[in-house]
Amino acid sequence: MQGPPRAAAACPSCTASAGSSSSTSPWWTRSWGCWRCRTRRGRSELESHACLGSDRSQLSAVRRVLERETHSPFYQEGVSYALLKVTELGLVTAAEILLEFGADLSFEDPVTYYTPLHIAVLRNQPDVVELLVRHGADINRRDRIHESSPLDLASEEPERLSCLQRLLELGADVNAADKNGKTALLHALASSDGVQIHNTESIRLLLEGGADVRATTKDGDTVFTSLIFLLGEGVCSSSTEEARVTNGFCFRVAQLLLAHGANPSECPAPESLTHLCLSNFKHHFALLRFLLESGAAYNCCLHGPACWSGFQLVFECLCSHLSVSEEDSFYADLLQKGQTLLELMMASSQAIRLPSNFEVNTSSCRYHGDKVRTLFCSLKQLEHTPQALKHLCRVFIRQRLKPWPVDVKIKALPLPDRLKWYLLIDHAAVGHEDL
Repeated sequence: MQGPPRAAAACPSCTASAGSSSSTSPWWTRSWGCWRCRTRRGRSELESHACLGSDRSQLSAVRRVLERETHSPFYQEGVSYALLKVTELGLVTAAEILLEFGADLSFEDPVTYYTPLHIAVLRNQPDVVELLVRHGADINRRDRIHESSPLDLASEEPERLSCLQRLLELGADVNAADKNGKTALLHALASSDGVQIHNTESIRLLLEGGADVRATTKDGDTVFTSLIFLLGEGVCSSSTEEARVTNGFCFRVAQLLLAHGANPSECPAPESLTHLCLSNFKHHFALLRFLLESGAAYNCCLHGPACWSGFQLVFECLCSHLSVSEEDSFYADLLQKGQTLLELMMASSQAIRLPSNFEVNTSSCRYHGDKVRTLFCSLKQLEHTPQALKHLCRVFIRQRLKPWPVDVKIKALPLPDRLKWYLLIDHAAVGHEDL
């Protein structure tokens, strides 16, 4: 590692208070100041050098200084540190000159240990990113503190979208993972809070660039882990608006993930987005309906209903919520949603798959336990009897109309409205007997 400039390399800012003369300071500290002073002053002062990007006389002066100081004892680390500085400000021409005069692309900032390429990404300077990569910077290099690649950093903030796109165009490895197995896609998902930070476009670019939706960290985190966490936070949130925004973000990201082959019904249950939505469909009905209409398995896709079953989860959720005193409108809405989900699950396959010895205890239902029992009995009866022709036709037609959404496609079919409602699973027209 190349460390910070040596203490013997006096900086005018550091020595002024001590009464030392700055005439003996190295050329690069006279021009830019030492790394300690730069850290104290902050970025606001750095922006005063922005004129270097367009002032030809100053660029010529920089070139003359570099030519004159080539053999200075601190030349290499000075010109390399200067590259960090102009990279941060997006000064492409100045960076070109410094590279021409031997600036080290692998030089690390003495405070953050970031290379010029990392800094260019952090400051969202896509033109500098391209310049550095085309001059040989390692596009997949990871920093020594957090093990973040430039693509990882670009994926974590919506403001860095242009750098993310440029890195992908330049050939960054979209599926490169750190020592914990975390890829840029998982970075983009984990960095999204659903309220203020929405990395939806970054996620879309990564997926279109070939990001693997099956990526899993050593801790078992998948592409759905962050969504599951955010949805749980939304349910507990005291702000209805924040919950609405979070749910909207999760819905859009789920659409992207499923469009690129992600499986939301995997095992174990805590990592299954489908399982979460089934367990609390009162809050996640729209997302759950999308998952089911997109072909998501309503049972554990690895072990089947013996592991977890959508039918069982729906009835458990119904009994749980119907044990609480609520208004009649709440009951009606909850029962209709439950019935819709049962039909969606049945309409996804010709044969109904239920857990063995599946029973529902409605004794905990303080309200409408009889209606829950009616739904359950109808479901059990269908499990042991041949499926009706209309059910088989519905399954066949809906399967042929995928991918989701099928609603628009069904409405365009040359069929009577009553048949369309049956295909759409519209409970304004379909009663319990149709189960």
